[in-house]
Amino acid sequence: MGILRGNAIVGQSGGPTAAINATLAGVIEGAINSDGAIGALYGMRHGVVGLLEENIINLSEIFASPDGEGIDCDKLSLLAQTPAAALGSCRKKLPNPADDSEFYLNLISIFKKYDIRYFFYIGGNDSMDTVAKLTEYLKYSDYEMRCVGIPKTIDNDLTGTDHTPGFGSAAKYIAATVQEIIRDCSVYAVPAVTIVEIMGRDAGWLTAAAAIPGRIANTPCDFIYLPERVFNMDRFICDVKGALEKKHAVVVAVSEGVRFADGKYVGEGSQSGVTDVFGHKYLAGTGKALENAVKEKIGCKVRSVELNICQRCASHITSRTDLEESAEIGRGGVSFALQGESGVMVCALREEKTEYSIKLSPLPIASIANAVRCVPDSYINESGNYVTDECIDYILPLIAGECDIKYNKGLPIHITL
Repeated sequence: MGILRGNAIVGQSGGPTAAINATLAGVIEGAINSDGAIGALYGMRHGVVGLLEENIINLSEIFASPDGEGIDCDKLSLLAQTPAAALGSCRKKLPNPADDSEFYLNLISIFKKYDIRYFFYIGGNDSMDTVAKLTEYLKYSDYEMRCVGIPKTIDNDLTGTDHTPGFGSAAKYIAATVQEIIRDCSVYAVPAVTIVEIMGRDAGWLTAAAAIPGRIANTPCDFIYLPERVFNMDRFICDVKGALEKKHAVVVAVSEGVRFADGKYVGEGSQSGVTDVFGHKYLAGTGKALENAVKEKIGCKVRSVELNICQRCASHITSRTDLEESAEIGRGGVSFALQGESGVMVCALREEKTEYSIKLSPLPIASIANAVRCVPDSYINESGNYVTDECIDYILPLIAGECDIKYNKGLPIHITL
């Protein structure tokens, strides 16, 4: 396949993470080092919403070295350690190509105006849906473009890939925070229960990370409940009562998305019922619901802690493995596109070696978009209230390594675009 020459554009979509800007840094590096195949790399402000408004910036100029001959490595390094989404994000559902050709004709006109031949979108399930729909439309267009999805989600629920950028750092934050919570709760001799609510609508990968302190620091969480198992309130109360007979401080980790047998979320009574454009309910209140149940059924001291957005962008405790792989995946997305790949997502495949390693592979995005990768049965114990050693072994390499974060007067330095 011949070299496709033109400009490129990159956007970020969905929830922010501590590693998404490292991926963006990888895309920038790959584009600037493309030997002229990519002329300019533009960035969409707030994803496709900004693209439709032509609210874009020239990243090639922003990250060019002072002499204009290469990359400003210092600025790129600061971008990689900056959490959230430096370009801004959005949650916009694109119409089906067959239902709204005018929408896509407008998009193509923007691409033509800026001579954009490469489209990179960094995000999770819903973002891959965007790439899949644009790819589908381009099959029937005479405009040659290549579209590549680049994974991002702390939920770790994208199929096709061993894990997603952002998960390792979020898991590291959760493991460290749960360890600290357990230390805090152990100082009093009064019977007490602490419930830690962790993000995870359909997949419990993040909540599973609460098991890591037990392996590394001999500071185990007592119970872990994931959305992959039906939640039973009576069994939960029985679990907690049994633990309180053996110790005075019980710590429980629970995914925000745990459901009863009838499909209702445990915290549904305290939720607004509001959904986003993709039909996802805004979740909250699971920890509070369990706190109230313990208060009513057991009567001991009890509190709930919702980690909420803190677990997404904790740049001060990022995983070095996560940030390095995130940048590698960003570079890989550009490399695959230059080689002719389109309609694919960059997937990290874990190699079967003694030492942990990955290799990158472009897999068709149509089979990935809108699918959910759940925690497998072998990673959850028979009682459904903890994870197995196999699960912990899977997570451990992903949280490994500390980053050389640059600070200014005690605070990490962040870059704004």
